[in-house]
Amino acid sequence: MERNEVNWLDTDLLIAGGGMTGVAAALAAARNGARVILCQDRPVLGGNASSEIRMNISGASAIGKILETERRESGIIEEIVLECSVRNPQRSASMLDLILYEKCRAEPNITLLLNTAIVGADVEDSRIRSVTAVRESTEDRFAIRAEMFVDCTGDGRLGFEAGADYTTGREGIDEYNESGASLNRDAYRLGSSLLFTSKDMGRPMPFTPPPWARKFSEEDLKFRNHNAWEFGYWWVEFGGTLDTIKDNESIRDELLAIMLGVWDHIKNSGNHPDSANWALDWFGFVPGKRESRRFLGQHVLTQNDIQQAVDFDDVIAYGGWSMDTHPPQGIDAKDEKPCNQPFTPYLYGIPLRSMISRNIGNLMFAGRNLSATHIAFSSTRVMATCAVMGEGLGTFAATAIKRNLSLERAWRDDGVVKEAQQQLLRQGAFLPGLKLERNLARQARISASSEQEAGACGNVVDGHTRAIYGEKGVRPDLTTAGTHRWMSQPGDARPWLELEWKEPIEVSRITLVLDTGLHRLLMLCHLDSLQKHMQWGRPQAETLKEFKLMAFDGQEWTEIAFIRDHYQRMIHLPVELKQLKKLRLEVLSTNGLDHARVVEIVCE
Repeated sequence: MERNEVNWLDTDLLIAGGGMTGVAAALAAARNGARVILCQDRPVLGGNASSEIRMNISGASAIGKILETERRESGIIEEIVLECSVRNPQRSASMLDLILYEKCRAEPNITLLLNTAIVGADVEDSRIRSVTAVRESTEDRFAIRAEMFVDCTGDGRLGFEAGADYTTGREGIDEYNESGASLNRDAYRLGSSLLFTSKDMGRPMPFTPPPWARKFSEEDLKFRNHNAWEFGYWWVEFGGTLDTIKDNESIRDELLAIMLGVWDHIKNSGNHPDSANWALDWFGFVPGKRESRRFLGQHVLTQNDIQQAVDFDDVIAYGGWSMDTHPPQGIDAKDEKPCNQPFTPYLYGIPLRSMISRNIGNLMFAGRNLSATHIAFSSTRVMATCAVMGEGLGTFAATAIKRNLSLERAWRDDGVVKEAQQQLLRQGAFLPGLKLERNLARQARISASSEQEAGACGNVVDGHTRAIYGEKGVRPDLTTAGTHRWMSQPGDARPWLELEWKEPIEVSRITLVLDTGLHRLLMLCHLDSLQKHMQWGRPQAETLKEFKLMAFDGQEWTEIAFIRDHYQRMIHLPVELKQLKKLRLEVLSTNGLDHARVVEIVCE
């Protein structure tokens, strides 16, 4: 190749940014038929969750009440986390890198460009025609044409190059009438952090800090707990008073001085003698960034939107993390608590309109650069919430592409939005207030070998895929109380569930939704104290492990599936059943629970 020669690439959807948002968006779009190019400027996927930074994937999943408040995100992010739990009992950060890489490589519709950064955009008539990307590791330069462009970079690099409207900093209270906003607008942001891991080596391990490491006293850290040492501290934070993009290198340097200074305090101050045998095992050089640009979309999500849990007609994702603001000075605000975290009363919906640029016609965005105020963003910014935004965006984009509609037309078309919402539900995503509309299983008479009072077999077709009516669930008018699943009696040795239709039906796809304990925390985390709240390193106990599906056409039974060693929430089975009279699920074992559970059965 000649020097400076450009590789021209064409695709349906260009996604910039391979963090959890971009990965979920790419997988969702590709699985729904769109051709996707995913550009990631790092050698690994996962962003702040990757082995380069190692932050746990938090989201709406504050610990809920069993069979009452199941807040944890489902869909693609649940698929990833369940797989990571089973394949990664050792809690290796690199195993998550591998799982994300494998999933993207497994999709024939995804072209993955690692180590590739977007550096320019060609814009004409307020539409992006192509973007320029550079991969320094191979000295390659790409020009990528697409129907739609998606910015999941966090910093908003693609949209910035395209001239998309954006904002930074904190709004004043008068701009959106937010009680949590600052009195006046300022340029301050949430800072960045560097994490570490450490080990008890079983013998004294001295630590000599570099001369430029900061010095901290117990008084300096009085509001910052540092009594556990296996995993670093999110409050090792700096840069909120600076430009978290332009000043990122100096922010990194200062964070290293802060992080090593905190470790020096733990090891050498004399205040923590039990740390004598502990040694640093790993620490990051890539700052875990919280906030930079936020794009301005067709709707700006506000504190009032999320506190009132507005029932948006174009809801495409949901959130539930606290409104988690930090002092801009980070660790230097030693006389302030490192965070303020009031929870919203309900899980809240996130509208598609907050992912559509207000001035660039074919640009979408999701993740940290969502169209939101600083206060609303402080809740939506966490990675599990970003991932469900990505899945919603990717599914919608693929729906529009399948219909051969421009983005400008598609987001305004209620039919396209509804089609994408229904497809999201079919994939296992949760959208507050919405239920799957088309399900032939609802026409069947349903029976079971046994059932609990709170787990009637008819629940598998009630349209709800979680119990979400309890404390910090969804708005009461957007759900119905109940477990919304079949639960067999504990003494039932061979539980079964059967659907029978008056007249035979034709079915091409069967979907099972199983229980994966959505009331519990489940995330890759290097903090030992959180493990007691999880079932990490194995399948979730509630999930069916071994079972089979039988079909009856009026004359004979046929086994259509025998599933072994199962641990995922969703099972999609393509079938060709021209004359289905009965469908029977026979449960052979669970992953530990003393009875069988099924949340939903869908026949299409």
